[in-house]
Amino acid sequence: MPSSSSSPTGQPTRIKLARLRGQPEIFYSIQGEGKSLGWPSIFVRTSLCNLHCVWCDTDYTWNWTGTRFAHQNDARPGYRKFDKKEWIAECEIETVAGLVAAYPCRNVILTGGEPMLQQPALVALMLALRQRNASYRFEVETNGTLMPLPEFDAAIDQYNVSPKLNNSGNSRKLRERPAVYRFFAENPKANFKFVVADPADLREVLDLIGRYPIPAEKIWLMPEGSSRPLLARRRKWLVEICKAYGFRYSDRMHVQIWGSKKGV
Repeated sequence: MPSSSSSPTGQPTRIKLARLRGQPEIFYSIQGEGKSLGWPSIFVRTSLCNLHCVWCDTDYTWNWTGTRFAHQNDARPGYRKFDKKEWIAECEIETVAGLVAAYPCRNVILTGGEPMLQQPALVALMLALRQRNASYRFEVETNGTLMPLPEFDAAIDQYNVSPKLNNSGNSRKLRERPAVYRFFAENPKANFKFVVADPADLREVLDLIGRYPIPAEKIWLMPEGSSRPLLARRRKWLVEICKAYGFRYSDRMHVQIWGSKKGV
């Protein structure tokens, strides 16, 4: 787990956030996916990830110059990997808390990258915000490969777990951690969102939820895609799969509203 700068008491004082348009990526919008779809929320996007999904739409959090990871954008003219120094904003936790507190909202979504790589720093951020206002509520978007620390689990209100399938391009050894999946399957604060690109992905979803097991009422299926036309094509057959198996459907509302624009 990446280390953060610490105070003399050992508490983290800094956190690595994604940098977008020259600023730490903190913004006020609506949740576009999963259980909290449509809920006004403040997003805090951390940098760094332990996976490398080929369709990731925030690859500026991990796809660094010199790495061997493949991405679907490799075929796009002019696409280049990201300079790590330019795309990470290392911020004081109190500064981040102040930026979050400036918005008229108390639902905060910790996203990434993979936020749980920086659990101690995020615990410090959650505590700092709750010292300002006890009504803050926190969700974390996670790929489900990292076990929560006890203090992180105590502070978080909702886990949005998005296990990666073979369509992500990650090896099974990297993306599937049985003990962690079992923890989230049994945790009442956790829900699961599977990114589906093809009807054949259903077999993999059914295999995962059968082996761990994950109740149908905790499962959302979401089409993979960062464009309205692609989502429209995949939505039609994915809704039918959700109806057949009793899963919940999640669209990507932010893509429907703003397209592939970031920081909204």
